[in-house]
Amino acid sequence: MHTQPDQPLTSANETFEDVLRFWFPEDDDQPITRQRFEWWFCGGANAEVISRFAPLLARAERGELNDWSATPRSRLALILVLDQFSRTIHRSTARAFALDPLALSLALEGIRLGHYAALATPWQKTFFFLPLGHCEELTHLQRVAELAKALIEAEPRADRELLEFSADQARSHRDVIARFGRHPHRNAVLGRESTPAEREYLAIGRFVHTRSFEDWQDTRMVSE
Repeated sequence: MHTQPDQPLTSANETFEDVLRFWFPEDDDQPITRQRFEWWFCGGANAEVISRFAPLLARAERGELNDWSATPRSRLALILVLDQFSRTIHRSTARAFALDPLALSLALEGIRLGHYAALATPWQKTFFFLPLGHCEELTHLQRVAELAKALIEAEPRADRELLEFSADQARSHRDVIARFGRHPHRNAVLGRESTPAEREYLAIGRFVHTRSFEDWQDTRMVSE
């Protein structure tokens, strides 16, 4: 696991480069490892995010980091704080999703301004567009699926299979939104009443966001 032992445990004065160094490997030219992937998507970073970045998230919530939107890298760091760190720090509460509209706006504007295209690696680009995948508007989910597919086509490196899993997750989230118009697994925490079809889906418990890379590989092998 990538850690920053020389950094203070908690600070409101982290820079955007501090955020990027924390979230991404030190050498962006190296393929992403399974360990890093699981650290990102399976909760490996949770304790470190909570202990270190809660004060920074509070600043972002107050609008004190808005100037980070000026450049591609600093905008990416702000998106990480609003979209990723908020989900961890406010996990299992409605506040986990409260900053989604702001993160979505930053991502859409950044794509339009060329900030997305200016990023150096496919994983930086993936986290830049993830707010589109976290929203509940089908057009944005479709765009995520298209962007994720484009990253695979442009990616010759060893982490291609992880990108394929990421792209399949994007398509699966899109399919959930196409079916229900929202993410049913959020209904309880957001105080929304589930429909009978959603209750049936929730009872099965096979949610896209909890699917592991190993499960995806197994399903893929069976289908092939």
